[in-house]
Amino acid sequence: MSSPDLDRNVAFWTRRNEEYLNAASAKAWAREEIGWGMFHVLESDLNVLGDVAGLDVVELGCGTAYFSAWLAKRGARVVAVDPTPAQLATARRLMQETGIEFELVQAPGESVPLPDASFDLVHSEHGAVTWADPSRWIPEAYRLLRHGGRLVFLHSTPLAHMCFPDVGQVTTTLHRSYFDMGRIEWPGEEEQGVEYQLGHGDWIAVLRDAGFEIERLVEIQAPADASTHPYYADITAEWGRSWPGEEIWVARKA
Repeated sequence: MSSPDLDRNVAFWTRRNEEYLNAASAKAWAREEIGWGMFHVLESDLNVLGDVAGLDVVELGCGTAYFSAWLAKRGARVVAVDPTPAQLATARRLMQETGIEFELVQAPGESVPLPDASFDLVHSEHGAVTWADPSRWIPEAYRLLRHGGRLVFLHSTPLAHMCFPDVGQVTTTLHRSYFDMGRIEWPGEEEQGVEYQLGHGDWIAVLRDAGFEIERLVEIQAPADASTHPYYADITAEWGRSWPGEEIWVARKA
């Protein structure tokens, strides 16, 4: 599958990989603990994933696949999916450097060339959840899961989206309507990718329509000792200590 939005997002992440990710991803792969989001809130504190040893896991929109590497180190059988060749090349290089191995597949989250009912867990952290159409990738996640399997994804909150100015860091002012979400092109940033965001009611609807039962919504607070991410600085640590800038959804294939 190819589309103008997909081609634009691949071009955007190819540039990001060259500018930052190719060099910074080694640090992420080296982390011993699973951490969520830009403030690396520990999985041991949130207990979202549980024991993944022996599970078949697919990550949609893996980027340079650091989260897949963390899961593989904990005994999961991982397949990491991403449409951007440059990011997968970075992941392959880091596999060679670290000895952590798992399957990589080049594909968008809306159309994954893997069999039905093949996985116990579908995961996305700021991957397909941000850069793919939820009306398409969430049913695709459902297709990939076995009965009783879980979908776990993290993305920016609707609140943060409303508080983003057209350019720059998040503010304490609402800049846009809660009801004006969906496909997002940031004004004046033609070289940026195309993002997707929904309000909470619409996230519930798209998950339920696909057949999921929603189990958890974790709104992440930046820890007291958190620092603003050196590259993804749109949401500052100060802001994130007062308002949730990221959230994790957990749903199950009934």
